[in-house]
Amino acid sequence: MRLFRVLLLSAVAFALSPAQADERSIQRLTQLLDRAQTLTARFSQLSLDGSGTQLQETSGEMALKRPGLFRWHTDAPQEQLLVSNGKTVWLYDPDLEQVTVRSLDQRLTHTPALLLSGDLSKIGENFEITHKEAGGVVDFILKPKSKDTLFDNLRLSFRDGVVNDMQLIDGVGQRTNILFFGVKMNQSLDAAQFDFKVPEGTDVIQE
Repeated sequence: MRLFRVLLLSAVAFALSPAQADERSIQRLTQLLDRAQTLTARFSQLSLDGSGTQLQETSGEMALKRPGLFRWHTDAPQEQLLVSNGKTVWLYDPDLEQVTVRSLDQRLTHTPALLLSGDLSKIGENFEITHKEAGGVVDFILKPKSKDTLFDNLRLSFRDGVVNDMQLIDGVGQRTNILFFGVKMNQSLDAAQFDFKVPEGTDVIQE
């Protein structure tokens, strides 16, 4: 279930007060995210423990549509599918023939998938944000304001205005690095891919 925990996932180089820095960073992040009303990409994901030992390496593809729709499919042999239609989230494990279903509640609005596809007006409410910018690269550091979150720190990076990678760090120091490639923005996406029909014979767990 590590993918579900992850998905369900520096100081600014200016002489500004923390409040000013945060507001400037919120505006910059909102500007970059707002460029992509839809987004598709391949991804590679690497999880490390607190000592840097590799725990898991996966790859897959994702699709996002604002607000709140996402599809995150991890390739075999550790295949999983995470889907949201903006109201419900499904996590499907075909090997276990099991799907976990839950409402898209406030806890999940703090997660990386919803950061990329969610309501941009809520970013400043949910995170303390700083950023630094050099050339075509912009790095954001996001720290959740709520303590009831799945990560303690998130770095989100853009290259030439396009999301490039993110790193999540949880309370025990475990890191998850996600690299995006083949990114395409603002293409027409079939809404059906953001809904999930439970396959026959699949166990359903409601949370």
